[in-house]
Amino acid sequence: MASMPEDEKNWRILVLAGPTASGKTAAAIELAQRFDGEIVSADSVQVYRHLDIGSAKPTCAERALVPHHCIDLIEPDAAYSVGEYQRAALASIAGIRARGRFPIVAGGTGLYLRSLTHGLFEGPAADWVFRDRCNAEEDAAQGTLHTRLARVDPETAGRLHPNDRIRLIRALEVWEKTRIPLSEHHRKDASRAAPCESLIFVINPPREVLQARIRSRVREMLAAGFIEEVRDLLERYGSGVRSLSSVGYREVAACLRGELPPEQLEEAIVHAHEKYVKQQRTWFRDFPGQVLSAEDLPTAEIARWIGMIHE
Repeated sequence: MASMPEDEKNWRILVLAGPTASGKTAAAIELAQRFDGEIVSADSVQVYRHLDIGSAKPTCAERALVPHHCIDLIEPDAAYSVGEYQRAALASIAGIRARGRFPIVAGGTGLYLRSLTHGLFEGPAADWVFRDRCNAEEDAAQGTLHTRLARVDPETAGRLHPNDRIRLIRALEVWEKTRIPLSEHHRKDASRAAPCESLIFVINPPREVLQARIRSRVREMLAAGFIEEVRDLLERYGSGVRSLSSVGYREVAACLRGELPPEQLEEAIVHAHEKYVKQQRTWFRDFPGQVLSAEDLPTAEIARWIGMIHE
């Protein structure tokens, strides 16, 4: 097969998406070893330094096997946008291609993945006064944000869980600043040139398989020192750090503040992950290449895709 040249602004990548505990990391490492690749993470928690156990970052041993990128980029108290992620990921992809290796993007943060596969609507800058006001309204009456969003952007409201406060606020913020629903902005993404040409697979195991894996992972996290990790983060950065509102971290922090009994902590973390998985499944349901497990990935098709560059 003749080599197919890549445009310097339209690199070919392999994307492994999927919900939490679906086996993305192990599959990405195996494929990277097999096809001379490097991994670009697409996880909005793993970008933070020191959030290690609760974000299920690749271990030092796993990183020694294959280079990983877009991990440990910022401090826990720093703000980080999808646009900043896109720039970091594209820089990593460019470096991987310059070394003659193949980029494998793996993760479960839909907006990060979309920024590479569909282009990016970065939107207006964060308005922290508006966000604080929204948080206060939701604290006073749970469900307020979802109800408000349903009035101005029913499509996005239907996709988001009523408790997904961060994304609800962002969707309301976009409406407030642009007077155009976020769903309409995303539809316009289709007319943008995607920065990468992607072969996409979603590893999406059956619900009962994921539930068992999530419970096992949570127990491993707690045994590995997850509570101590969060305690150290609270001591160093304080309780108002937004990164500590991430799944799992929020529940451990509540336990350390005495708001959640220790005997209920494991179940609370499991439940939070299961809720997040539902949101991820909704996000990925229209993605192509759905498989039930990493073993179902069509390696021959992947080899042909990578061969377009390497041969």
